[in-house]
Amino acid sequence: MNIIKGVFSVLLVMLTVLILGSCKQEKTISKIEKVNYLEESEEDFQKRMQWFNDAKYGMFIHFGLYSQLGGIYKGNDEGRYAEWIQGNQNIPSEEYVKLLDTWKPENFDADKIVKLAKDAQMKYLVITTKHHEGFCLYDSKYTDFDIASTPMKGRDFVQELADACKKEGIVFGTYYSITDWHEGSQYVEEGKGWGMMKMHEGQKGKYVAYMKNQIKELIENYDTNILWFDGDWVDWWTVEDGNDLYQYIRELKPSIIINNRVSKRKLFKKDFGTPEQFHLDSIVKYNWEACYTMNDSWGFKKKDTLWKSPEEVYGKLKDTNGKGGNFLLNVGPDGNGVVPEESAKILLEVGKMIREENSK
Repeated sequence: MNIIKGVFSVLLVMLTVLILGSCKQEKTISKIEKVNYLEESEEDFQKRMQWFNDAKYGMFIHFGLYSQLGGIYKGNDEGRYAEWIQGNQNIPSEEYVKLLDTWKPENFDADKIVKLAKDAQMKYLVITTKHHEGFCLYDSKYTDFDIASTPMKGRDFVQELADACKKEGIVFGTYYSITDWHEGSQYVEEGKGWGMMKMHEGQKGKYVAYMKNQIKELIENYDTNILWFDGDWVDWWTVEDGNDLYQYIRELKPSIIINNRVSKRKLFKKDFGTPEQFHLDSIVKYNWEACYTMNDSWGFKKKDTLWKSPEEVYGKLKDTNGKGGNFLLNVGPDGNGVVPEESAKILLEVGKMIREENSK
């Protein structure tokens, strides 16, 4: 009996050692797996950014509820940018939401748009999945202010574009606005514009969770390769908030590329800077991408005929690339979901210029 007790005691000790050792190992592994993506090595960063630096040229697409208005609401065409029409004309949310009932871009053709990008020699594409107006181009679990609440219910423009990009070998990316005019946590301060939305007291945590949930949808449902943020200028969004969101996104998909507007753009340059409607005049030590409109507005605007010539666009592309930057050129589909004819003409002509240059 004593021998049996002795053997049992030895086995018990060995089992205890194994359990403790296993727990220690799990803790060690857990510590190793927790990566601080803000302190990524230069080697890993350059490897992750390689495709982006090779791409040079991409398509930006601004498309949302505002597209059906064409920059005009009840006869008023006030405001430069058509996608800002709710803020420019101070349209109350209870009025603006009615646009859901009339938003019917049946002619939106992802295959045709992506084919246009490819023919233009563009290598990647970024679509506004949620602009400042708060409307989502896909069926989000976290809001009813989305495509599923319109006559286009049953379609998913984000998925259609993601699939078309995959088929044509175009890298797919998504735009997401940090500020949101619809969700409810933010408000317009009296005497101030819609650009500088204020946060209701005690609502920030809830809204950040809302953002993270939707961003997770974009990564898990559409496998987006770029997250292109905007709206970082609001005073309630801090560098610390940006760092936290950056880390959250990289944990979900380590290979993803994120623009600097995830934080405060003047202070933060990872993964790439984003000069808007201009490009840098010299080579810098960080990656960057200049985004431009082809006319004057990002969203479709009926009265905007200030088109850049193909020669001007090509010149900006070459100059931007020559100084180390990428060139992201915008199209704004109309209320039917169609890229304006003049935009398509410019893109195709620039594509022809690129092919001729490459053939020399």
